[in-house]
Amino acid sequence: MMLGLLLARAGIAVTLLEKHADFLRDFRGDTVHPSTLEVLRDTGLLESFLALPHREEQQLMVQFADGMLAFADFRGLRPFPFLVFVPQWDFLELLAGAARRYPHYTLLMRAEAETLIQEDGRVVGVRADTADGPLEVRADLVVGTDGRHSTLRAAAGLQPRQFGAPMDVLWFRISRRRSDPDQTFGIAGRGQMMALINRNDYWQAGFIIPKGSGDARRRRPIMDFQAEIARVAPFLSGRTGEIRSWQDVSLLSVGVDRLERWHLPGLLLIGDAAHVMSPVGGVGINLAVQDAVAAANIVGPVLCDGKIPDERLLACVQRRRMLPTRIVQGIQRLMQRNILERVLSQEGPPPPAPAAMRFLFSFRFVRRIPARVFGLGFRRERVRLPAAPVVNQSVQ
Repeated sequence: MMLGLLLARAGIAVTLLEKHADFLRDFRGDTVHPSTLEVLRDTGLLESFLALPHREEQQLMVQFADGMLAFADFRGLRPFPFLVFVPQWDFLELLAGAARRYPHYTLLMRAEAETLIQEDGRVVGVRADTADGPLEVRADLVVGTDGRHSTLRAAAGLQPRQFGAPMDVLWFRISRRRSDPDQTFGIAGRGQMMALINRNDYWQAGFIIPKGSGDARRRRPIMDFQAEIARVAPFLSGRTGEIRSWQDVSLLSVGVDRLERWHLPGLLLIGDAAHVMSPVGGVGINLAVQDAVAAANIVGPVLCDGKIPDERLLACVQRRRMLPTRIVQGIQRLMQRNILERVLSQEGPPPPAPAAMRFLFSFRFVRRIPARVFGLGFRRERVRLPAAPVVNQSVQ
């Protein structure tokens, strides 16, 4: 969506395929970091974005048996000293609405790309299944952004390198009361953890479980899961009946992977199609947006000149984005191995915060480190591709 907008505003003809009829799906990544807010400011969409229903968080907390501990403090970041939680469907509608101002932008809903069209060793388009029947879309450049189970990646024969993860996540929502904590936070237990995202009138909750244990849990009565929630978060005990069945719970199979090669002649993969991120740090959306901005900056000028980006140019996109991807995935894997894996392998009552951790995170400069690492990232991108005038544009 972001890449389509950036290319369309530069005067490039764009066709975007979305396999669903709308964007309204719950438990998608909703964490928007300062790096993405910078991009929205560059495109003139920041004010509209902040007018969406959202919540700003200046700190992220973890609750231990002996109280809350702040582990990320965004207040030192400039110009955005906070991160934003916003429903992803609202964010996508905002980007789509902005792109529709351009006459050469086409968004096709209920259009699922199924395979690549290849001629003379080059990708020249896609074949899709739509509500009106089969469709062929020919293009100077095909960009695959179809997620962790990318159809286009499989069609291209590109296989990601798998790094694994020690956990999966059961996502659900549960009502929030005024007496509840007024922040987004995690709860540390032994053998269990839970993340609670404050949505003002409800909690978006992620119950972290050992890898591969989701199916076995879902074969047990839902009352067992309700009891687990009450043990980890006692203040929710009177509300667990809102989770009436396993249909109210979504299982996220957590993985970390990346392609060693993101491109073929005529094809570029970005976002989760190129690198699946762990939910640690909530960076998935933001890394994808950074990929989109880099791709627009690098291939956009060539497309504006009416030329076809060669593979050398597509390799430039990968080189620019590979290092930040490796660094962030490395940090995520370190945290998974040294924190989450250990917590999930323990048993017993919820632990107090380790004394060394509580001492270190009592200093604001320490709390600013994870905020900067995840909030701003590495080699963050700014929009460089100029916008063409909105009126009197010709289709290229």
